[in-house]
Amino acid sequence: MGAKTPYMDYRQYRAACRLVHECCNYDNGNCILLDNGEPCVCVQSISYSLLCRWFIAAVLPLDGKLEAALLHRAYSLLCRWFIAAVLPLDGKLEAALLHRADRKRCTECGGYFLPKSNRGKYCPDCAGRMKRIRATQRKRKQRDKCHALGYSKPP
Repeated sequence: MGAKTPYMDYRQYRAACRLVHECCNYDNGNCILLDNGEPCVCVQSISYSLLCRWFIAAVLPLDGKLEAALLHRAYSLLCRWFIAAVLPLDGKLEAALLHRADRKRCTECGGYFLPKSNRGKYCPDCAGRMKRIRATQRKRKQRDKCHALGYSKPP
């Protein structure tokens, strides 16, 4: 594996140590996930590098500044093939993993998505449906105008 693990400076390390206490798997200095019968020290609380995937996914987003400082190199945490070939297939997962700052919330379903332009309001699933609904409304309004003027179809 050629990916480099991001390292923290002392201030980032202290901030991460404070955040570790917010983790649901943290129990008096031990990690419940790593516990296989005997207590195991939480690796994230004693390391200057980002090692715990749970910490990265669930706890680090609680501190936006620390997350931005550490994860601007998020590509190094994931396999290059996964980023290039698999993530583009699922836009919602790609937005959640790689583009947290760029993602928007869909006004229809409330899910997060990565917009293709700055005008994007809907996720790809809702965009097609909303396009059909707006087209229906537009055509209905157009037909009403036509009939309101007294025009009628020839027999």
